[in-house]
Amino acid sequence: MDTTFTSKVFDTEIIRLAETEETIVRGGRDKFPLLPAAFEGISQIGVIGWGSQGPAQAQNLRDSLEGTDIRVKVGLREGSSSMASAREAGFTEESGTLGEMYGVIAESDMVILLISDAAQVENYKKIFATMKDGATLGLSHGFLLGHLESVGEKFPADMNVIGVCPKGMGPSVRRLYVQGKEINGAGINCSFAVEQDLDGRATDQALGWAIAIGAPYVFKTTLGHEYRSDIFGERGILLGAVHGISEAMYRRLVMEKGMGEKEAFIATVENITGPLSRTISHDGIIAVYNRLDDEGKKTFERMYSAAYHPAFEILLEIYDEVSSGNEIRSVVMAGKRFDRYPMGRIDGTRMWRIGEEVRAERSGEPELDPETAGLYCAVMMAQIDLLLEKGHCLSEVCNESVIEAVDSLNPYMHFKGVAHMVDNCSTTARLGSRKWAPRFDYNIMQQAFVAYDGGRDADEKLVAAFRDHKIHDVLATVATMRPSVDISLTE
Repeated sequence: MDTTFTSKVFDTEIIRLAETEETIVRGGRDKFPLLPAAFEGISQIGVIGWGSQGPAQAQNLRDSLEGTDIRVKVGLREGSSSMASAREAGFTEESGTLGEMYGVIAESDMVILLISDAAQVENYKKIFATMKDGATLGLSHGFLLGHLESVGEKFPADMNVIGVCPKGMGPSVRRLYVQGKEINGAGINCSFAVEQDLDGRATDQALGWAIAIGAPYVFKTTLGHEYRSDIFGERGILLGAVHGISEAMYRRLVMEKGMGEKEAFIATVENITGPLSRTISHDGIIAVYNRLDDEGKKTFERMYSAAYHPAFEILLEIYDEVSSGNEIRSVVMAGKRFDRYPMGRIDGTRMWRIGEEVRAERSGEPELDPETAGLYCAVMMAQIDLLLEKGHCLSEVCNESVIEAVDSLNPYMHFKGVAHMVDNCSTTARLGSRKWAPRFDYNIMQQAFVAYDGGRDADEKLVAAFRDHKIHDVLATVATMRPSVDISLTE
């Protein structure tokens, strides 16, 4: 995939990641004065939808464009219950910054479509017909492209089509942007894609959009690669896998190893969201291994060896389901069932109730558990290897498999539990996590733990491949472009 691009507005730079080079743009508040040039010819940006990404992106765009002639206007369905929330955020009919969805689409020069994926599929024909000729359609997910490909359709030829895809849930996009008011560069990394460019402005529009919502680091992908890595990733280590492996490990420790419930929760979830996430965020995956003593390394190696292939098996199935369009069709069909069968709770079991007690009693970070570390890192590395095998660029691989997990998502599970992490995400992500978490749970329990508890030796070739993996040096480079602060969550 060609990751090179040029900009008429923003400074670009070339970074070397392993054997590849990528063009990137660094964001930050010091770039905000360049936004009017990036959005040349755009007088109104319509932000359509108020789900996970809508509130964050609308507010960030408005705040970043304050003092310019560019209006940010939110468009929602007539009578939507989200109208009240949008008004509380400062978007009002009286100020001309809040209106009915199709009215806003019709009058906007740039339409950022942030309604749910299923709703996009249901409404895209009317949306396309309502847009101005020559307007720009902005997507924060390639799901709609995946649907169009599956039914043999294309975007209309009379519009720019771009993507800016934050590598984190909407609340993280807003929270880090707010923190960035004090420290330049706080935000969520974004990929961008240009699917159609009518007038040569699409790249700068996408870069301007990414910088305006707070991205400290913007890299190029395609919408096709994006929807595959994104839908796949959230079913993998970002949401589904971390949920499934946490439950499997906790149950094993309590039911088979006789560990106390609180101790088991600390050894699993608190380890993942605490020392594992913090170490990976700041120092990379290999630092987890290097932190362990000799005995801990042996334990890590045996669990890593036992878990890698069972995890890869499920991840390969997920990628195939996404690429084939099956997972996209599943999400669309699920959307039609919501009135009758809304999504239920995922944090009502005893394990997650014990977690509430553990969080209330925290007094510091737990010791790194080598079994949990080996399991978590095996799933993360399997996801990395699969995306590399499928031809995704290294920035995308790092962000979709590592950075989004430890810097955006796991902090929410650390703060209030698995539902707070999963259910702050898009409907597509929530559905995927619920569908695939049990599959990871089952495969890890049936294969990985059976091999590990049966005393199987570490696979020296697999462990050596982990220790020598190119991703470690890549993450060291990418870490220089991580948010300037860690996300801070409060009540």
